Amino acid sequence: MANLKPEDIAAVKGRGFLRNRGTDKFSGRILSVGTVYTAENFKDMSTIAEKYGNGKLICTSRQAVEIPGIAFEDIPAAENYAKEHGLIFGGTGNKIRPVTACKGTTCVYGNFDTQSLAAKIHNEFYLGWSGVSLPHKFKIGIGGCPNSCMKPSLNDFGIEGHRVPNFYSEICKGCKVCIIEKSCPMKAAKVVDGKLNIDKKVCLTCGVCTGKCPFKAIAHDTKVMYKIYVGGTWGKRTRMGTPLSRLVDEDEVMPILEKTLLWFKENANSKERLGLAIDRVGIENLEQAVFTNDIIDRKNEILAK
Repeated sequence: MANLKPEDIAAVKGRGFLRNRGTDKFSGRILSVGTVYTAENFKDMSTIAEKYGNGKLICTSRQAVEIPGIAFEDIPAAENYAKEHGLIFGGTGNKIRPVTACKGTTCVYGNFDTQSLAAKIHNEFYLGWSGVSLPHKFKIGIGGCPNSCMKPSLNDFGIEGHRVPNFYSEICKGCKVCIIEKSCPMKAAKVVDGKLNIDKKVCLTCGVCTGKCPFKAIAHDTKVMYKIYVGGTWGKRTRMGTPLSRLVDEDEVMPILEKTLLWFKENANSKERLGLAIDRVGIENLEQAVFTNDIIDRKNEILAK
C-alpha cells in the first residue's frame, strides 16, 4: 500500500505500530505484563508474525516484542488477533511507557519480587493512565538490587531494592573468619578488635550479607527498602537519575510514583523530560511534592489541564 498519509502513520504509531524504514510496512510492538511472557504468548506472537508480518520476532530494549513487516491494511486484523489471545500492542507516545524490570524475582541477588511490582505498575499506571497525555515520554525501570542491571538510574522513575543491615554487636562473636566480612562485595564490613564494624559510608545496602551470619548478628529478616531515582535519561542527552534523599518503604513506592507523574504533568514544559524539569524547577520542589499530599489533593485539577 503506497502513499500513506502522515495522519495514518501517526494514528497507528499511537497504537504501537512503527513504520519500517524505506517501506510501507510496520512493526507492531507487543507488551508484557510484569516483564513476563508465557510460552503461550510466544506461540500467539509467532502466529501473528507468520500471518501478518515477515515471520520474525524482535526483542526491544524495553522488554517488548516487535513483529516487523505488517502491512498497513493488516494492522486491525493483527490487533484483533492479539486482543483475542490476551495480548496488546502499544508502548509509544507522550505517556507512560512499558515498565521494565530485572529478574530480581528469581536472581540470587534480588531483594524483592521485581516482576510482581512491574505487573502492579503496569496495571495501575500503564493501563490505568493510558488516556493521560504527559509533556514527554515517561520510562519506569525496576532493579532488584544495587547491581543495577536494569539501570533504574537511567529511567525517568527508577526503583531499586536495598537491605540496610541491622547489626547487633552484642551477638557478634568476632569470628576469626567472619562470613559477613568475607561476603561483603564493597569491603565495608571488617572485624576490628573482636567485633564486626560496618562502614556506612562504604556499604551499598545491597543485601548480600543478609542471612549469612550463623549467630544472626546481622538480622536475617532485614527489611527491604527502596531507593528511588528521578529524572534519569540516556541517549543523545544522558542524565543520571537524582536519588531521593531517603530510602522509602514498600507502601510508599506507588504513591510516590503517582505524585511524581502529577508533578511532571504540572511542571514540565511540552517536550521536556522529567530530568530537565527537575534541573529547571529544583529537586527540592519535587521532593516537597512527593513527600506530602498536597499534589494528590489537586490530582483531578492537574489531570484535567
